Amino acid sequence: MSAPVAPHLSPIMTIEPGWIDYNGHLNMAYYTVLLDRALDEALLGAGLGPDYVRDHACSYMTVETHICYVREVLLADPVRVASRVLDVDAKRLHMYAELLQATDGWVSATAEMMFLHVDMNARKTVPWPPLMRARLEAMRMAASALARPMRAGRSIGIARG
Repeated sequence: MSAPVAPHLSPIMTIEPGWIDYNGHLNMAYYTVLLDRALDEALLGAGLGPDYVRDHACSYMTVETHICYVREVLLADPVRVASRVLDVDAKRLHMYAELLQATDGWVSATAEMMFLHVDMNARKTVPWPPLMRARLEAMRMAASALARPMRAGRSIGIARG
Protein backbone atom coordinates (compact mmCIF):
# COMPACT_ATOMS: atom_id res chain seq x y z
CA MET A 1 0.00 0.00 0.00
CA SER A 2 1.29 3.46 -0.83
CA ALA A 3 1.30 6.28 1.72
CA PRO A 4 -2.17 7.82 2.04
CA VAL A 5 -2.85 11.27 0.64
CA ALA A 6 -5.55 13.57 1.97
CA PRO A 7 -7.93 14.42 0.69
CA HIS A 8 -8.40 11.42 -1.58
CA LEU A 9 -9.77 12.60 -4.96
CA SER A 10 -12.04 10.26 -6.87
CA PRO A 11 -11.98 9.95 -10.63
CA ILE A 12 -14.29 12.36 -12.45
CA MET A 13 -17.83 11.01 -12.68
CA THR A 14 -20.69 11.97 -14.97
CA ILE A 15 -24.33 12.51 -14.10
CA GLU A 16 -26.72 10.09 -15.79
CA PRO A 17 -29.85 11.57 -17.43
CA GLY A 18 -32.17 9.36 -15.33
CA TRP A 19 -30.73 10.90 -12.16
CA ILE A 20 -32.16 14.35 -12.96
CA ASP A 21 -35.46 15.03 -11.22
CA TYR A 22 -38.43 17.26 -12.09
CA ASN A 23 -36.56 20.26 -10.66
CA GLY A 24 -33.96 19.86 -13.41
CA HIS A 25 -31.08 18.96 -11.08
CA LEU A 26 -29.48 15.88 -9.55
CA ASN A 27 -32.01 14.05 -7.38
CA MET A 28 -30.93 13.75 -3.76
CA ALA A 29 -30.78 9.94 -3.91
CA TYR A 30 -28.02 10.07 -6.51
CA TYR A 31 -25.79 12.29 -4.40
CA THR A 32 -25.60 9.24 -2.14
CA VAL A 33 -24.76 6.99 -5.11
CA LEU A 34 -21.89 9.26 -6.18
CA LEU A 35 -20.57 9.63 -2.63
CA ASP A 36 -20.84 5.89 -1.97
CA ARG A 37 -18.94 4.97 -5.14
CA ALA A 38 -16.19 7.47 -4.33
CA LEU A 39 -15.84 6.36 -0.71
CA ASP A 40 -15.65 2.71 -1.74
CA GLU A 41 -12.87 3.65 -4.17
CA ALA A 42 -11.03 5.69 -1.51
CA LEU A 43 -11.12 2.83 0.99
CA LEU A 44 -9.77 0.36 -1.55
CA GLY A 45 -6.44 2.07 -0.89
CA ALA A 46 -6.57 0.76 2.68
CA GLY A 47 -7.51 -2.72 1.48
CA LEU A 48 -11.25 -2.48 2.18
CA GLY A 49 -13.28 -3.89 -0.68
CA PRO A 50 -14.53 -7.16 -2.17
CA ASP A 51 -11.21 -8.92 -1.52
CA TYR A 52 -11.36 -7.94 2.15
CA VAL A 53 -14.86 -9.39 2.48
CA ARG A 54 -13.79 -12.61 0.71
CA ASP A 55 -10.50 -13.05 2.60
CA HIS A 56 -11.56 -11.88 6.08
CA ALA A 57 -15.34 -12.39 6.12
CA CYS A 58 -15.61 -8.82 7.39
CA SER A 59 -16.71 -5.54 5.88
CA TYR A 60 -17.76 -2.03 6.88
CA MET A 61 -21.34 -0.80 6.92
CA THR A 62 -22.83 2.65 7.12
CA VAL A 63 -24.73 3.43 10.31
CA GLU A 64 -25.21 7.19 9.93
CA THR A 65 -24.96 9.75 7.14
CA HIS A 66 -25.45 13.51 7.15
CA ILE A 67 -25.55 15.22 3.74
CA CYS A 68 -25.69 18.99 3.22
CA TYR A 69 -26.84 20.08 -0.23
CA VAL A 70 -24.91 23.27 -0.93
CA ARG A 71 -25.33 23.97 -4.65
CA GLU A 72 -27.28 22.34 -7.48
CA VAL A 73 -25.60 19.84 -9.79
CA LEU A 74 -26.98 19.75 -13.32
CA LEU A 75 -26.73 17.06 -15.99
CA ALA A 76 -23.74 18.67 -17.72
CA ASP A 77 -21.69 19.02 -14.52
CA PRO A 78 -18.77 16.60 -14.19
CA VAL A 79 -18.19 15.78 -10.52
CA ARG A 80 -15.60 14.20 -8.24
CA VAL A 81 -15.39 13.55 -4.54
CA ALA A 82 -12.71 14.68 -2.10
CA SER A 83 -12.80 12.44 0.97
CA ARG A 84 -10.86 11.94 4.17
CA VAL A 85 -10.85 9.96 7.38
CA LEU A 86 -11.79 12.15 10.34
CA ASP A 87 -11.40 9.47 12.99
CA VAL A 88 -11.14 5.75 13.63
CA ASP A 89 -11.43 3.68 16.78
CA ALA A 90 -11.64 -0.02 17.63
CA LYS A 91 -14.81 -0.64 15.57
CA ARG A 92 -15.81 2.67 13.94
CA LEU A 93 -14.68 4.77 11.00
CA HIS A 94 -15.75 8.44 10.69
CA MET A 95 -15.35 9.96 7.21
CA TYR A 96 -16.07 13.27 5.53
CA ALA A 97 -16.52 13.96 1.82
CA GLU A 98 -17.26 16.85 -0.51
CA LEU A 99 -18.95 16.43 -3.88
CA LEU A 100 -17.15 18.88 -6.15
CA GLN A 101 -17.99 20.23 -9.57
CA ALA A 102 -14.88 18.87 -11.32
CA THR A 103 -14.26 21.70 -13.79
CA ASP A 104 -14.57 24.72 -11.49
CA GLY A 105 -14.08 23.04 -8.12
CA TRP A 106 -17.11 24.42 -6.28
CA VAL A 107 -18.73 22.35 -3.55
CA SER A 108 -22.10 20.88 -4.42
CA ALA A 109 -22.62 18.80 -1.27
CA THR A 110 -20.86 17.66 1.86
CA ALA A 111 -21.32 14.35 3.61
CA GLU A 112 -20.29 12.91 6.92
CA MET A 113 -20.55 9.18 7.49
CA MET A 114 -20.05 6.74 10.35
CA PHE A 115 -19.20 3.15 9.49
CA LEU A 116 -18.94 0.05 11.66
CA HIS A 117 -16.58 -2.87 11.11
CA VAL A 118 -18.77 -5.98 10.80
CA ASP A 119 -18.17 -9.73 10.93
CA MET A 120 -20.19 -10.86 7.92
CA ASN A 121 -20.88 -14.34 9.30
CA ALA A 122 -22.08 -13.22 12.73
CA ARG A 123 -23.54 -9.95 11.33
CA LYS A 124 -22.24 -8.02 14.33
CA THR A 125 -19.60 -5.41 14.97
CA VAL A 126 -16.07 -6.55 15.69
CA PRO A 127 -12.74 -4.73 16.14
CA TRP A 128 -10.65 -3.85 13.11
CA PRO A 129 -7.72 -6.23 12.65
CA PRO A 130 -4.47 -4.49 13.71
CA LEU A 131 -3.16 -4.06 10.13
CA MET A 132 -6.46 -2.54 8.91
CA ARG A 133 -6.66 -0.28 11.94
CA ALA A 134 -3.09 0.91 11.23
CA ARG A 135 -3.95 1.64 7.59
CA LEU A 136 -7.05 3.62 8.56
CA GLU A 137 -5.05 5.45 11.25
CA ALA A 138 -2.49 6.39 8.59
CA MET A 139 -5.32 7.84 6.49
CA ARG A 140 -6.53 9.78 9.52
CA MET A 141 -3.04 11.10 10.17
CA ALA A 142 -2.67 12.23 6.56
CA ALA A 143 -5.96 14.12 6.88
CA SER A 144 -5.05 15.64 10.25
CA ALA A 145 -2.84 18.17 8.46
CA LEU A 146 -5.97 19.64 6.85
CA ALA A 147 -8.25 22.12 8.58
CA ARG A 148 -11.31 20.48 10.15
CA PRO A 149 -14.22 20.75 7.70
CA MET A 150 -16.66 23.51 8.60
CA ARG A 151 -19.66 21.18 8.21
CA ALA A 152 -18.23 18.23 10.17
CA GLY A 153 -20.16 17.47 13.35
CA ARG A 154 -23.26 19.41 12.40
CA SER A 155 -26.66 18.47 13.71
CA ILE A 156 -30.04 19.15 12.24
CA GLY A 157 -32.94 20.93 13.88
CA ILE A 158 -34.93 24.14 14.06
CA ALA A 159 -33.56 26.54 16.66
CA ARG A 160 -36.33 28.06 18.72
CA GLY A 161 -35.65 31.18 20.57
